[in-house]
Amino acid sequence: MKNEPVKISQIKHLTHDVLQIVTEKPAEAHFKPGQATEIFIDKPGWQNEGRPFTFTCLPTDGYLEFAIKTYPEHEGVTNELLSLKKGDRLIVNEIFGAIEYKGEGIFIAGGAGVTPFISIFRDLNTKNKLGANKLIFANKTMEDIILKNEFQEMLGENFINILSKEKTEKYANGQISEDFIKKHGGSLNSYFYLCGPPPMMDAVEKHLAHLNVPTDKVIKEAF
Repeated sequence: MKNEPVKISQIKHLTHDVLQIVTEKPAEAHFKPGQATEIFIDKPGWQNEGRPFTFTCLPTDGYLEFAIKTYPEHEGVTNELLSLKKGDRLIVNEIFGAIEYKGEGIFIAGGAGVTPFISIFRDLNTKNKLGANKLIFANKTMEDIILKNEFQEMLGENFINILSKEKTEKYANGQISEDFIKKHGGSLNSYFYLCGPPPMMDAVEKHLAHLNVPTDKVIKEAF
C-alpha cells in the first residue's frame, strides 16, 4: 500500500483535541494491531506533508480508523485535519510500527500515546483474550482521556488512570512513579508496553530498569 487516496466517511471529536477519522480501506491495507501508517492530506500544498498515525480499527474491519491529537497552534497537518469533512480525501502510505502484542502485560500510555493500544485491546476483546492485561493511562485532566468509557467497559479495574493537572477522588494525581508501577503493575515478569511523549518514556524506562524488568520484556513505540 503506497500513496493510496481514501475518502473520509466520518470525522468527529473523541475529546476536545482528539479527532476520530474513519476512511475507506484499500484492498492491500494489511496491518497488525498496534501498527501505523503515514498520512497525507490530499489538498494542494499538503500532499508532501506526511505524519505517522496509528490504526485504531481492527485488521478485519472494512474501513480504516484513526484517533489523532490536534495541535492548532502548530498550524501544521493536525490543524489542517480540523478543517476536513466527510468526502475529503487522505493519502495513506506504507505500514510500520514497533508495537506488537506478545503476551499479557502492563500497557503504559501518555495522552495520544494510547493509540497503538486501542486496536490491540479491541482485538483481544473480540477474541475474549483480555486476561489480566492492564492499562496505566497518564493524562493532564479527565477530559483528555481518550475512549474512557470503552476502556472502562473492556478492562474494569485493570483500567488505571493518573492525572497530572487535575485532582479528583476517582483517579490518582501526579506522574507515573516507580511506586505507582509497583502498586498497579502486577507481576514485574510481565511484558511492559510503552508509548507516550519522550520525557514520560524516558522516566518510565528508568523506573522499569530500577525494578529489574528485563529489556526484552519492554516493548515501546516513540511517540
